[in-house]
Amino acid sequence: MSETPKTGIDAIDSWHAHVYFGAETAAAARDLYGRVEEAFPLAEMGRFHEKPVGPHPMWSYQIAFAPDQLAEILPWLALNRGGLDVFIHPNTGDGLADHRDHTVFLGKSYPLILSIFD
Repeated sequence: MSETPKTGIDAIDSWHAHVYFGAETAAAARDLYGRVEEAFPLAEMGRFHEKPVGPHPMWSYQIAFAPDQLAEILPWLALNRGGLDVFIHPNTGDGLADHRDHTVFLGKSYPLILSIFD
């Protein structure tokens, strides 16, 4: 018997926000990192990647958070990202769909390297 896929918000186990930056915006990215840590102590802050990692075409770091934090974190990032671009996606267990079909970009959007999900 096949498992019925989860639908709706119960399909979301967690959320990731990836803050994109480059050499010229690294200081702004580090500043935002500290402000996110202070504002959202339950969020898990990832490492700074000063090279593209995974599907991300830019330098980045990750902010991982629970579904019930989205309503607070997303608008905060929208208003406080300081010109940095932020890619946000849910984690449903389908990495390709989460990074291709269920995305939110704050600022500029970027094509992701989706071939890693093949």
